[in-house]
Amino acid sequence: MFLAMNRFKITPGFEAGFEKIWRERDSHLSSVPGFKKFSLLKGPVTDEHVLYASHSVWESKEAFQNAESQVQELMSMFKDDIASPPEFKEGEIVWQYLNES
Repeated sequence: MFLAMNRFKITPGFEAGFEKIWRERDSHLSSVPGFKKFSLLKGPVTDEHVLYASHSVWESKEAFQNAESQVQELMSMFKDDIASPPEFKEGEIVWQYLNES
């Protein structure tokens, strides 16, 4: 499994629009080979920015790389709302615990 994350610093006042883009975008992720899960997290608020993180899980790094053009297209949709460029992080999932109860 492969995990891809982006941290976004959104200009205060643009939170609702940023979240709306994610919720209402025409997403085809469910049909992209290797895609497993996506989450958008809202973090701390400061005077300078509101911190968000996107979190996606893929079967493999290769599957993520094959979908990267769709990811870049999405990023361009809210470039004006971002206080600074997104910070990309990635990694292979080497262990996880799921509570199945």
